[in-house]
Amino acid sequence: MSRRSIARAVRRLRRVGRSCPRVGRPLVAIVAIAALLVLLAGAWPPLVAVESGSMAPSVERGDLVVVTAIDRFPWGPIAGERERAGEPSGGPDAGRTTAGDGDVVVFSRPGDDGRPILHRVAFAVEAGEDWTRRGDPDRIDGDCAALRHCPAPHDGYVTYGDANAEYDQSAGIAPVVRPEWIHARALTAVPALGWPRIVLDLAVARFGVGAAVVLAGLVATAGGVASLAVGRVRDRI
Repeated sequence: MSRRSIARAVRRLRRVGRSCPRVGRPLVAIVAIAALLVLLAGAWPPLVAVESGSMAPSVERGDLVVVTAIDRFPWGPIAGERERAGEPSGGPDAGRTTAGDGDVVVFSRPGDDGRPILHRVAFAVEAGEDWTRRGDPDRIDGDCAALRHCPAPHDGYVTYGDANAEYDQSAGIAPVVRPEWIHARALTAVPALGWPRIVLDLAVARFGVGAAVVLAGLVATAGGVASLAVGRVRDRI
């Protein structure tokens, strides 16, 4: 999306805001902010609220994470810890890398009814590879023959939560993550700003949609939080 296109979108939203009654202008402002986030990030939703602490201390429960499309300039392709350390994708040696260097991504797999997962990429693998040979032994429960998702059934990525003891593929949280399952890449986390979305969902579950709509309106008007532009991710532990 070019700067010129973004500027045109902003001008249109301003014209809409001027034509709206005063009472409707806060809502227009919220929608405008959400639209700009989508244009800049290239992903929907552009913000995700984190439900649990499996990515602590990097991302805590209740944080609001800003995400972007994985092909968005100026960021390059998805990279894990091994790739960050200079090992080619699918290389034979894990090297001595530091945990926490891999990209944090939002992914889900087809047929999974749960919410997307926000976890870190450890390294890329190829179909048929015994990825346990390149992984951190402390994050693997057994050898390849004992693991459901080893050898790798397809090309993809081994992932994990920073606070979790094992790789997702060792703990059974997810199979090797196909590239097309990745929705977005995390850019930064804003502490505690994800709580309004989490509270909103709790209100829906307990009091119904009507009460939740009222709550969302109050939150959006008072705090400028575009609840519709905030998704949720399950950070499994």
